[in-house]
Amino acid sequence: MNRQKHKRIIISGGGTGGHVFPAISIANALRRIDPGIEILFVGAEGRMEMEKVPAAGYKIVGLPVAGFYRSLTPKNFVVLFKLVTSLFKARTIISDFQPDVVVGVGGYASGPILRQAGRKGIPALIQEQNSYAGVTNKLLAKKAAVICVAYDGMEKYFPAQKIIKTGNPVRQNFDNLSNLRNEALVFFKLKNRSPVILILGGSLGAGTINRSLAENIQKIISSDCQWLWQTGNNYFEEIYKLLNQPEAENISLHSFINRMDYAFAAADVIVSRAGAGTISELCLVGKPVILVPSPNVAEDHQTRNALALTYKNAAILVKDNEAVSRLVDEAVRLVSDEKEKASLSANISEMADRDADVRIANEVIKLAGK
Repeated sequence: MNRQKHKRIIISGGGTGGHVFPAISIANALRRIDPGIEILFVGAEGRMEMEKVPAAGYKIVGLPVAGFYRSLTPKNFVVLFKLVTSLFKARTIISDFQPDVVVGVGGYASGPILRQAGRKGIPALIQEQNSYAGVTNKLLAKKAAVICVAYDGMEKYFPAQKIIKTGNPVRQNFDNLSNLRNEALVFFKLKNRSPVILILGGSLGAGTINRSLAENIQKIISSDCQWLWQTGNNYFEEIYKLLNQPEAENISLHSFINRMDYAFAAADVIVSRAGAGTISELCLVGKPVILVPSPNVAEDHQTRNALALTYKNAAILVKDNEAVSRLVDEAVRLVSDEKEKASLSANISEMADRDADVRIANEVIKLAGK
């Protein structure tokens, strides 16, 4: 009789697409394994998961939790109050939903939910995306049952007996990109006769990447390339005004790209930040990549992520503080270097890790059955 009982799973975390889309991928894999499984997401109020998760067909509850300011400021008292409030609300959510397993994917909401789950003896699974574990996950790992990782050497941060290398889940399969190219070019109103450089700064946008292009706009306009530019929601209006000129017809500007399969299919070269989820997608895409790691992340983990690729000649790294002077020239140079593009594509494709979502979902199911 117990075998017929559908499991109840909480998936907590978010804040950025790098956390939200892998979380949805895990949920989708769980539903494929058990269509009747009950899944509740817990996110942070006002963050992107509160929009993206319902759009994917899942229920989500928000916590008022927010991140601490790094500088000494009275605002941190408000953040502390929100954290305490979130802990109480997380306890209520767990009592009401009665999950069999709690999954933490990173982001502000993971902490309160996993902490309260641990107090109630509910098994927890942590999905650590990066090659460097943050302070929160290291603390939560003490009571976690399983820790799913994407990189080797994570026993430096977590108990070795809890680690399972699964890879990072991505939002979709990218095996059919070559067949989508013509369709993608039409979708973005791009021409077939000149190469395409795809610029990605994440869902909110990357200030340095946007500034690197904006300050070199005449180089971009006069180049023999087309530029498919995702600015992020925070930067779109400013850059749109900058490009309001007829000469900028080789630039396709977007605040956010929902059809990432089309974007990857159209691209000859990709410029991106180095978040772990993004890198996992780029390995599956198998296109030449220039990575500009964000320095504004815990323990500079994006640089560590990028170096894992550059050590294998699977990507080019441009430092954040060099991007304004180097990035556009490097992208234009690379897009015309067929030999280097082929080498980078082959090497990054070898690092692709497929079916991570299914592997993680299976670990969740195992925990739920214990």
